Amino acid sequence: MLFDSSLRKELGRSFGATLVVLITIVMTVMLIRTLGQATRGTVNPSEVMLVMGFVVLGHLSTILTLSLFVAITATLTRMYASSEMVVWFASGQGLLSFLKPTLRFAWPVLLAVTVLALVVWPWSNQQTRELRDRYQGRGDIERVSPGRFIESAGGQRVFFIDKDTPGANTGSNIFIATSERGKETVTSAQNGRLQTIKGERFIILDNGQRLETELATRQTRVSEFVEYGNRVSGGGSSPGARHQPSVTPTLTLLRQPTQPNLGELSWRLGLVLAAINCVIIALAATRVNPRVGRSAGLVFALFAFASYYNLLTFGESWIRNGRVGFVPYVVALHGSIFLLAMGWLLARHKGWFVGRPLRGWRGGAA
Repeated sequence: MLFDSSLRKELGRSFGATLVVLITIVMTVMLIRTLGQATRGTVNPSEVMLVMGFVVLGHLSTILTLSLFVAITATLTRMYASSEMVVWFASGQGLLSFLKPTLRFAWPVLLAVTVLALVVWPWSNQQTRELRDRYQGRGDIERVSPGRFIESAGGQRVFFIDKDTPGANTGSNIFIATSERGKETVTSAQNGRLQTIKGERFIILDNGQRLETELATRQTRVSEFVEYGNRVSGGGSSPGARHQPSVTPTLTLLRQPTQPNLGELSWRLGLVLAAINCVIIALAATRVNPRVGRSAGLVFALFAFASYYNLLTFGESWIRNGRVGFVPYVVALHGSIFLLAMGWLLARHKGWFVGRPLRGWRGGAA
């Protein structure tokens, strides 16, 4: 009882501290990335925090798995370094005995990773996609902000307004570049205003100049105007890729086993299976070498975690492209890692080392 409680308490402290640090780092990185998208016009600046929250929530399963992996590695490293493991081994607790209390501590985290990977991941992706599509699907005028060149939703127009009024219905120093129907048109005006005519929105320009160039013949025509009207788009959401596998619920992926859906399903199931395997790998691989210090265990944990998740990414791409089957890859990857980790843990528990004779169950652990 003392063995289980002391181990789980230390794992809890280490896991909490690691989780706070990782979430802070991820939120900082995602905030910088989302601010960059907002400056490029991909994300609504007023929804930066909301988009960042959905993105962090989608990656929370990976954060929890890494936090659990690092917490187990750091706890065992400290116990080895302070000779606490020697005390437990001498009292009859082999390395394999650490698996049961570790799983007792880890099962709520593993359950949360399962829910996040299978349910929350597609939901958060869908919410983020809807926010971006809604912002990208605005009308051309709504996309314009003073002092910036903004491309229209269809990519055929570029707008620039020097400054506008608080009501955003009039502006000054207006520039519009259009490329359509084999012509390039550049229109500039001193002032402009929005006006609705027969249910359609027009921008009425005052005191300006229009330069029109034929792309085929390169002939140019210049004209000046006192008042000129130009119809602008009225919005409408862009269709986008609403049926991408990343936003599709897990049950739909199972009912429609296409190659892209199976690739996405392998990623989600891989997050759950990788979390379980990481617990065993941390127990089997953690040990302290006085010559390299305690940081070697943490470096190995990060390297093993990154390598494992890169294999998940490669597998998703290979399954999506039809290069490998879903079931063979999932079984080969996660099954082989599970057997390797369990064999490694059992070998260390019994003291099976190359070039050394077989030792007893308790003696090998000690």
